[in-house]
Amino acid sequence: MKYEIIIFDADETLFDFKRSERDAIKNAMLEFDIAYDENHHLKIYQDINTTIWKEFEEGLITQQTLKIERFKRLSAQLNLSFNEAEFAKSYMKHLSLASFLYDDSMALVESLHKDYRLTIITNGLTDVQDHRIRKSIIAKYFEDIVVSEEVQVSKPDPKIFEYALNNIKHTDKHKVLIVGDSLTSDIQGGINFGIDTCWFNPNKIVNQTGLTPTYEISDLMALKDILEK
Repeated sequence: MKYEIIIFDADETLFDFKRSERDAIKNAMLEFDIAYDENHHLKIYQDINTTIWKEFEEGLITQQTLKIERFKRLSAQLNLSFNEAEFAKSYMKHLSLASFLYDDSMALVESLHKDYRLTIITNGLTDVQDHRIRKSIIAKYFEDIVVSEEVQVSKPDPKIFEYALNNIKHTDKHKVLIVGDSLTSDIQGGINFGIDTCWFNPNKIVNQTGLTPTYEISDLMALKDILEK
C-alpha cells in the first residue's frame, strides 16, 4: 500500500456541518426570542462565519475572539440588540448537539479502518467538536482526533500535522494522505507539511487558488479507488 495513514478533515468532509450550523443558528435565535427567517438570517450568518474563519486561518484573529466576534458582526448587520457572549454560548450549545454524517461517511471509514490508520484534524472549538465528533458514532474508527483550539495551532500550519503524527507515533510523511474539502486549510496545510493531499470537491467548484492537490474527488467513496490503485 502506498499510504498507511489517512488524515481526514471533519466538517464538510465526513460531517454535514452546514446542516449542524443551520440547526444551531435557528435554535439560538429562537432561544433569544428573535423571529427567525432562514432565508434571511442564515445566509447573513454563513457569510460572516466564512469570513471570520478565513481570518482565523490567516492568523488575523484568535479562536477565543472568533467565538464572540462573529455574533457582534451578526448583531450589527441585523441591527439587533442582544448579549453576544450569551448568544455565542447558546449557539455553541446547540451546535455541539448537532452531529450529522454524510451518507457515505460511515461506510467509507468502516471500510478503510481495516487497512489504514485513521486520524482527524479539525479546525474547531473544543466544546463543540468534543461532542459532535469525539462522541459521534464513527469516532471509534479513529486513533486520534485533534482539535485546533486544544492544541493552539490550526490548519494550514504544518505544526498541527506534526502534532497529529507524533500522537500516533508515525514519522514517514510519504505514507500519509490528507483528505479534506478546504483548499486553503486542508490542501494548503498538507502541502505546507509535505504530504499528499486529496481534495474532496462534491460541488465541483473551480480551483482558482493556484494550489494543486495530489488527487481530487467529488464522491467520497472515490477515495477507495485512489487507495486501491
